[in-house]
Amino acid sequence: MLNFVSVVNSYPVYQGKYEPIITLELWEAVQNIFDNRSSGRRKVRKHDFAFSGLIQCGYTSGSLVGDLKKGKYVYYRAIGAKGIPYVKEEELERQFGEALKKLRFDDDVLDWVCQALKESHADKRQYHEETLSRLQGEYKRLETRIDGMYVDKLDGKISEIFFEEKAGAWREEQKKILAKMEAMQNASQTYIEEGIQLLELAQNAGFLFVKQSAHEKRRLLNFLLSNCLWKDGLLTIKFKQPFDMLSEFITGLDNKKSLEGGNIAGFEKWLPEQDKLRARMALILYSLSRRRGWYPPSSPHTAVS
Repeated sequence: MLNFVSVVNSYPVYQGKYEPIITLELWEAVQNIFDNRSSGRRKVRKHDFAFSGLIQCGYTSGSLVGDLKKGKYVYYRAIGAKGIPYVKEEELERQFGEALKKLRFDDDVLDWVCQALKESHADKRQYHEETLSRLQGEYKRLETRIDGMYVDKLDGKISEIFFEEKAGAWREEQKKILAKMEAMQNASQTYIEEGIQLLELAQNAGFLFVKQSAHEKRRLLNFLLSNCLWKDGLLTIKFKQPFDMLSEFITGLDNKKSLEGGNIAGFEKWLPEQDKLRARMALILYSLSRRRGWYPPSSPHTAVS
């Protein structure tokens, strides 16, 4: 039996039969430290600077941090950077907005790409369904053979050994068929649709960025960008994958458009390798659909929650 000793914080305390790891005095001292820490005032963050820690200083390699001047103006500079001028938050916001425009298609190009990919995906879905139906048919045929042989065994037409040998081989084939069917059913059949949603969101990233709060601006930039560098008055950004591929793809389309004198009508003529185009966009959209931690809003014009 355990011996009752005392009551601590309304809970009964019993004397154990094993040697304590720490003394009661040490335990109480630690609890007092915890109590003092929790009762102390926590530092409250007064300002939520949108870009603090997101941008590397090209002079010091440190991160730019925000600083509030005269109660209303926000400037950024690396900590301990002497002799290096501050940069206004508005200027960083302007250059970020310009960078996000690199993810924007012309609307008619976007419509064509989405339609072409949906048609391509429809062909793949039909092939998927036909293949699945064929595998199901093969599985049922093997099941019918096994059932028929079992009746023959009961009627004495074939031996037990022969039945087990043939039925075992067919069951192994059935296992392989089931594995193929399971793999096909687990494969994502919606990545094109999900990717297009995120593609449309990237299309409107510049609009969202301007309208969002400081917290949401950070969230958007963290999702899209991997590295940002500020030097000589210029903000250099690098997109995360697959947005880097998307930016390069759009730049290529814009270059071809400029060769046509800005005439986008009939742009399919300068995209003769449409299969390669679709394959490229399919890779981008598949990568987009596998991004986690952020989801497309219900409307392209709705701020990200």
